[in-house]
Amino acid sequence: MSELRDAAMSAKAWPFEEARRLLKRYEKAPPEKGYVLFETGYGPSGLPHIGTFGEVLRTTMIRHAFQQISDIPTRLFCFSDDLDGMRKVPGNVPNQEMLQEHLQKPLTSVPDPFGEFESFGHHNNAMLRRFLDTFGFEYEFYSATDFYKSGQFDTTLLRAAERYDDIMKVMLKSLREERQQTYSIFLPLHPETGRVLYVPMKNVDAAKGEITFDDEEGREWTLPVTGGNVKLQWKPDFGARWAALGVDFEMYGKDHSTNTPIYDKICEILGTPAPEHFTYELFLDDKGQKISKSSGNGISIDEWLSYASSESLSYFMYQKPKTAKRLFFDVIPRAVDEYHQQLRAYPGQDAAGKLNNPVHHIHNGDVPESRMVVSFAMLLNLASVASAQDKETLWGFINRYAPDASPATHPDLDAAAGSAVKYYEDFVAPTKTYRAPTDLESEALTDLRDQLAAYDGPVEDEALQSIVYAVGRDRFDPLRDWFKAIYETLLGASQGPRFGGFIALYGVDETVALIDRALAGELA
Repeated sequence: MSELRDAAMSAKAWPFEEARRLLKRYEKAPPEKGYVLFETGYGPSGLPHIGTFGEVLRTTMIRHAFQQISDIPTRLFCFSDDLDGMRKVPGNVPNQEMLQEHLQKPLTSVPDPFGEFESFGHHNNAMLRRFLDTFGFEYEFYSATDFYKSGQFDTTLLRAAERYDDIMKVMLKSLREERQQTYSIFLPLHPETGRVLYVPMKNVDAAKGEITFDDEEGREWTLPVTGGNVKLQWKPDFGARWAALGVDFEMYGKDHSTNTPIYDKICEILGTPAPEHFTYELFLDDKGQKISKSSGNGISIDEWLSYASSESLSYFMYQKPKTAKRLFFDVIPRAVDEYHQQLRAYPGQDAAGKLNNPVHHIHNGDVPESRMVVSFAMLLNLASVASAQDKETLWGFINRYAPDASPATHPDLDAAAGSAVKYYEDFVAPTKTYRAPTDLESEALTDLRDQLAAYDGPVEDEALQSIVYAVGRDRFDPLRDWFKAIYETLLGASQGPRFGGFIALYGVDETVALIDRALAGELA
């Protein structure tokens, strides 16, 4: 254990880099509250998307890394801003007209358009928790509605009233002149309509803890800032929540980065040191647009899990968090295969290598063995040439290639076989295009076909790959044109697997028959 801790203090993996930075916060004395608090925030204005999952996953990875270098207890709060007013109706939910009637009401006061929960906010919170529970995250859920109404936020709200002018100075510097005229850090909830009001304050009485304002109809109201009668604007709310809870670490997307100084300053005005931060780049859909809850673009967690394992998604999220990434269906096969490559490498690595391996962070050090004796990319190609409609068809080939494998002994391979068939049917088959070989390619394919027909050696990847390589070496320059020709004429794709491995899996005789079909013009 000491060897791992020593290695962790110099590991280059980003979770350890962040954990060491956080540990410096308490190198002189442990936290008075007795633990280090990690927080993630969620705005439940729409259905939770995969980026929300990524934020909690990455925070959890840093938390685990911190636990490996420190004995200070930790907690993780997942905080839902469900007291926010619904500013627009999400486009991907039912009962749009009904929701229009409840604009500007807190999300926990808007009826659930799905008719399943107490409110739309409760529905989205339940979806978030279901997603998080699917992955076994250890977290404590916090609802802003409960936080405000239960009185847990009262001390901080009263302090915000006392230091209203100081907080307003911070905020007004960031606003256009027109917005400055009507801005207030406090948003009252109308006593009659329940709507969140964006109105200027006529008076803030710090001694009484009250605000006075006119509603949209010009009627004057005075409300206490406590007890859920008032909420804070979202930027002040960010900093005030840090102060109220004593947050030590929070990560968020690049779109928040320009607000970080504002959040920090408000937290400090309210009497608490600002937390450590980590800003990650955004996820993009297939068109390069930022994914969002309200538009529902990109991939959902459920969609990813219908084609691949949760661990492959975690692997994708681990990679280069400070680099923007396309998050669409075509990233799935690579993520699956790279994840298993890292699993296979892990047992042979030293302590430093293991701590820098993504799977260490995905599995919190308890790393399983990979049983994927066939890659996901290979399974996709096999599904294509075998016209497989179920995983049992693929197992017929797998068992010949790996006789000791079975669905019972290789559950990850069994799941991947089923996913490969589904992925092939949904994404590969509709775009598959074969072309006829050129004269040079036909000559090479005929040579390959004849050599395979006469082959009586071991049906092994390397032996068969050497044949494929030798056939193309004297005919193609660069050699990659030969492999491109194989993929486009035999597999109907622009790229593919190491072809010797494919022959070993699909079968030598079956590959000869496949080449015959291509030469006869039956595929193109």
